[in-house]
Amino acid sequence: MAAHRTARRKKKEQSEFFFDYSLLFVVLFLLGFGLVMIYSASSYTAFDSFGDTAYFLKKQLVAIIVGLVLMIIVANIPYHFWEHFYLLGYIVSALMIPLVLTPLGIASHGARRWIGIPNTSFNLQPAEVAKVGMILFLAVLVCKMGKSIRTMKGFAVMVAFPLPIVLEVYLITTNLSSAIIILGISVLMVFVASPDYKKFVIMALAVVAVAGLAVYLVASGSDLFAFRGSRIRAWLDPESDPLDKGFQTLQGLYAIGSGGIWGKGLGQSMQKLNFLPESQNDMIFSIICEELGLFGAIAIILMFVMLLWRMMVIANNAPDLFGAMLVVGVMGHIGIQAILNIAVVTNTIPNTGISLPFISYGGSSVMFLLIEIGFVLSVAKRIQLKEI
Repeated sequence: MAAHRTARRKKKEQSEFFFDYSLLFVVLFLLGFGLVMIYSASSYTAFDSFGDTAYFLKKQLVAIIVGLVLMIIVANIPYHFWEHFYLLGYIVSALMIPLVLTPLGIASHGARRWIGIPNTSFNLQPAEVAKVGMILFLAVLVCKMGKSIRTMKGFAVMVAFPLPIVLEVYLITTNLSSAIIILGISVLMVFVASPDYKKFVIMALAVVAVAGLAVYLVASGSDLFAFRGSRIRAWLDPESDPLDKGFQTLQGLYAIGSGGIWGKGLGQSMQKLNFLPESQNDMIFSIICEELGLFGAIAIILMFVMLLWRMMVIANNAPDLFGAMLVVGVMGHIGIQAILNIAVVTNTIPNTGISLPFISYGGSSVMFLLIEIGFVLSVAKRIQLKEI
């Protein structure tokens, strides 16, 4: 009898798992807020181009619904199941990127970065697949390498594997922002897994030195960097080319400045009336600032901070190293992408096309972000409450 009660009590303890409702609430809030802002930012352009003010809203809503279904499925599958597909994910990522050069590739805004899905209106961006694939691959690789990651050879291996994917994304799709994000995710995961921070300090100083040299050369009139150089010059002085390279940056800054502290009011933006390019996509944070002011901008930044904090809590309490690294990768993806988007919009760094996670228009982006949130929730569900 006593043994039966002990077994029943043990079974009850093992069934008490953690579920992060705070994380889920923040994600759903950002998705809902994103839909509102997409409609507000795109209604004029959508009616002008397609005769339907809700054109972009409807397409984003479909992507979010599909993404939420995939998130629920992934969240309810034990995360160790995906460990078996780490190599396949890497190979698929490497093979999908060159497909943009085939007849399946879709050209838009002067770049071929999408693959058209036959018999559908949906386009897939291989760079988004590569981000998920890299997170999964490196999470498994860290576990397999163990303590050898602390050696220079192990460190070199961890840094070398992401480079082919990064180069593919940059050279084939000319998508510098996605290449930077994938590289950033990789460096962050290796940084967390390796206790020796000296190598990263040296790497950071080298990157700063190279970036500083590039800016100096461009500012001195060098044509060494061609197209990227014109972006850097527009960043240094947007008013030097107000009708071309500096146009989007200037219009975004006008939107931010005109919003003030409290904003003009939801739906009252002037810059979205065909003045600000990509107002529903890369530059949606400018519209947030214009309509909701500094208050709205800070509120959204705080929501991202809360999202990253909840993921950090889950990573710290993950049942094993694989789960922790999986969450760290997702946290790095969302954090880096949000920081870069806001930095571009505020002209803190040179302009490069990059979306704001969960808020900007983009079906591929939101779907794969929700799949990543499914990974995080799957890890969270395996944390026993008595261990927290």
